[in-house]
Amino acid sequence: MSTIQNGLKAGLKTTWVLGKVIFPITLILVMLQYTPVLPWIIELISPVMGVFGLRGDAAIPLVLGNVLNLYAGIAGILSLELTVKEVFILAVMLSFSHNLLIETGVALKVGVKLWVVLLVRFGLAATSAILINLFWKGGGEVAKYGFAHVEEVNPDGWFQVFLLGLEKASFGILQLAMIVIPLMIIIQFLKDRHYLQKFSEKLTPITKVLGVQPNTSLTLVTGLTVGLAFGAGVMIQAVQEDGVSKRDATIAFIFLVACHAIVEDTLIFIPLGIPVLPLFLIRIIAAFGLACTVSNLWKRSEAAKRKEVAMSS
Repeated sequence: MSTIQNGLKAGLKTTWVLGKVIFPITLILVMLQYTPVLPWIIELISPVMGVFGLRGDAAIPLVLGNVLNLYAGIAGILSLELTVKEVFILAVMLSFSHNLLIETGVALKVGVKLWVVLLVRFGLAATSAILINLFWKGGGEVAKYGFAHVEEVNPDGWFQVFLLGLEKASFGILQLAMIVIPLMIIIQFLKDRHYLQKFSEKLTPITKVLGVQPNTSLTLVTGLTVGLAFGAGVMIQAVQEDGVSKRDATIAFIFLVACHAIVEDTLIFIPLGIPVLPLFLIRIIAAFGLACTVSNLWKRSEAAKRKEVAMSS
């Protein structure tokens, strides 16, 4: 009984912490869809789309995906006639950088610095797009979209817009609670039965490659399976209760930025008629490559500081 109580308490606390970020941002963003703000942003970035091998109106799904969520970005793609290469570039960019405001807010709650979040997400998106555009010479045929449901909502007046925002924000919190609370109860059960320690030992090779402690393994698995926001919820608890260092939390977040919800976020691109296996591999390779690089640089920096202190004393 104490396991359920402690897990429920942790789940409600995590839902409250994340909900304070998700609810207001969702409400504001839904209302912004019906203002001139999003069209203005799209017009602003359209001229630079050519750098990524995209036409100007491809800015629409990029803005929708980053300001709103991945599904909004896909809806934007479905509204355009694009080549397979353009859709693939957009899919890779949106895989690295989507739902930016909410997921950035969650990351800040963990203690990850803002410049790290923005540099990693935008850097991966931009670099991958430029490389694909340079080295992939195929994909010139028009993409054939399969079945994909796009919900059309046309509220009448600002009051209905506000109600729509409240509805979506409330549903977002409910969805969050339905995942986080059972997840925290399960985690509490695993902790009380000492299964987490055994689980961490199984993942030691992966954590060693990333250069983080084994107690980060739960955060990594959660983020890989259910997403960055929910993974960050577990990360918040891990930082507070399991002694996960700020360094390990940052490296884990960098890893999850590249490949969080790796199965779901890859499969939802299937209806767009693009090769999803390369998308999956790009995310995995980028995640390990970037996280390992940052981890090694961080270790060298710490070693240099220790050497400097030893010499000065």
